[in-house]
Amino acid sequence: MLLTSHPRRLLRDRLLPAVRTPSTRRTATQRAAEYYRMRSTAVLRISVGVLYCWFGALKFFPAASPAEEVATAAMTKLTGGLLPTTLSMPLLGTAETLIGLALVTGLFLRPALMAFFGHMAGVFTSLALLHGQMWHHGVPTLEGQYVLKNLVLVAACLTVAADEVSG
Repeated sequence: MLLTSHPRRLLRDRLLPAVRTPSTRRTATQRAAEYYRMRSTAVLRISVGVLYCWFGALKFFPAASPAEEVATAAMTKLTGGLLPTTLSMPLLGTAETLIGLALVTGLFLRPALMAFFGHMAGVFTSLALLHGQMWHHGVPTLEGQYVLKNLVLVAACLTVAADEVSG
């Protein structure tokens, strides 16, 4: 026999197993949590997609993106100066917007996730390539913080990717 801190509950459950007591009834909060749990990965996917569409769209308008200077400098370093700066922002904006649309719609999700993680690799590389802009005495600058906040997006997309792979 199992010992519990509520021996009367155990006896009651053995004698009247079909009777629902207030302690066994699901609360509205529990039902809401269960409802959300079934949809949480889709919420993450769509949320990241909306952010990507927004940040991508900003790159089509000069001086609209707070990351424009850092992104241009990083793209120049990553391509060895082969990509003209006049093309880097529209190209980056197009890539981010397409990734975002794929995440929002769920269409072409696997290629979009691969592009997302490739993009994030480039974004995080800027922490090393643009060390002077990203760090001040070992502490991230505002630009560095802007890059580091992407850790949350990576964690969200890891969840989305795990869900996609597991079927």
